[in-house]
Amino acid sequence: MAGHQAKRKIEFGDFQTPGWLAREVCRLLGRIGCSPASVLEPTCGKGAFLRASLGCFPRLRCAWGFDSNPEYVQTARRAVTDHPQARVENADFFTQAWDRVLCGLPEPILVVGNPPWVTNATVGALGGTNLPGKSNVERLRGIDALTGRSNFDISEWMLRETIRWLDGRRAWMAVLCKTTVARRVLSFCWSRQARLESARLYRIDASQAFGVSVDACLLVVSLKPDGHSKECEVYEGLSSTTPVSTFGRRADVLVADLVTFDRLAFLHTPGLIGWRSGVKHDCRRVFELEIGNDGFVNGFGEHVDVELEVVFPLLKSSDVARGRAPRKFMIIPHRSMAASPLELERRAPAAWRYLKSHAEILARRRSSIYKERPPFSIFGIGPYSLTDWKVAISGLHKELRFTKVGPKEGRPVVLDDTSYLFPCDSREECEVLHDLVSSPTAISFWSSLLFWDSKRPITARVLNMLDLAALARHLGCWTPVARRLAERQRGGGSSPNR
Repeated sequence: MAGHQAKRKIEFGDFQTPGWLAREVCRLLGRIGCSPASVLEPTCGKGAFLRASLGCFPRLRCAWGFDSNPEYVQTARRAVTDHPQARVENADFFTQAWDRVLCGLPEPILVVGNPPWVTNATVGALGGTNLPGKSNVERLRGIDALTGRSNFDISEWMLRETIRWLDGRRAWMAVLCKTTVARRVLSFCWSRQARLESARLYRIDASQAFGVSVDACLLVVSLKPDGHSKECEVYEGLSSTTPVSTFGRRADVLVADLVTFDRLAFLHTPGLIGWRSGVKHDCRRVFELEIGNDGFVNGFGEHVDVELEVVFPLLKSSDVARGRAPRKFMIIPHRSMAASPLELERRAPAAWRYLKSHAEILARRRSSIYKERPPFSIFGIGPYSLTDWKVAISGLHKELRFTKVGPKEGRPVVLDDTSYLFPCDSREECEVLHDLVSSPTAISFWSSLLFWDSKRPITARVLNMLDLAALARHLGCWTPVARRLAERQRGGGSSPNR
């Protein structure tokens, strides 16, 4: 029984809201002007928010809770038994007709709660069913669609749905969730022109409330038929009255710090190129080598004897972040996406035999990108990967620290796919570019776009938002070298990354 309960708790992301936290949330809502006529909690658990709402909102005419756990439904009913305007029903979020439920509720409506803190991958691994139906998920295809990610938070889908029900009504939504989920939900709704009047994000201590270590928040959204806000104020805690920052949407860009971004908006130009990711291969034990006593050794501890023309010094993202010299090497079976690794059989037969000896392992690489490619293919490879000089940055380390990368013993250095690079034609270009992107102005601009609690905050997309021409002119560094770099960023000129 205990094992079954533990499995169910994981599958349903079952972190019951403490009564003190529910009361604190409802008091905060009252302070900021939320005075609902109806409260709806679609996943009410044991009823903490329902009970807190009934004690905090004097105009409340209806409090309606639902939960899929019959035992919780009974507990919640007992918690609100003294309130005739409250009722609790047994229902599944993913099958309940919520539009019909809302039609019978007087406005303003407050949807409140603590939806499941669990991902679809976790539910699937447990053989669980606490998932939206396939047709529901398919409907979300588009901007940042859930089906475009191999793993997503169930609560993200639920909150998108909640705002869809409330759109066009006088309503509020106040939910506890991960901060990353809150941002993705808001970004999605802003991109779909949802009629939001305002949004606030209050950070909470998840370890105190739920005993888990995760960046979490209370997301509060106000909706009105004429709402058009695309900004969200961020507060340090539930007792805070002054926001510490504001994030939001500018055109098609999600911005972490609107004040700084607006000040430096002249640096932003869409559609630029230049920054690229490193090489993706998804099998480091085969493709990555170290120097042993008798030459190269792979990740299996095997001696590897291949042609030197296919072996290049490698910088991992940790090396880039720490400014270290290359410690490993990578086999590059083809030098562009137009080339085929099958050419190795003629050009580098020893490398061909080596890769064939591990063909079964390489065929099991899980990413779908390899399915339509020849055996032994890699990605993120092109002339830009093999320039002698480049400026690089780690995508995993949460610091805007750029590194100049030059050749090692006459060979170009390649980067792995958790790093980003801007290829340069010469050492002079590399030094000029490094000075530009390391300037306080550039760092401030990029910082305004970065959410540091993301798994990989730094991406090529974000790096390519900064216009090198505008930056160089602003810094008084508009030299012939800076001009060449700026032309390359726009896809022109003689460029190693075309």
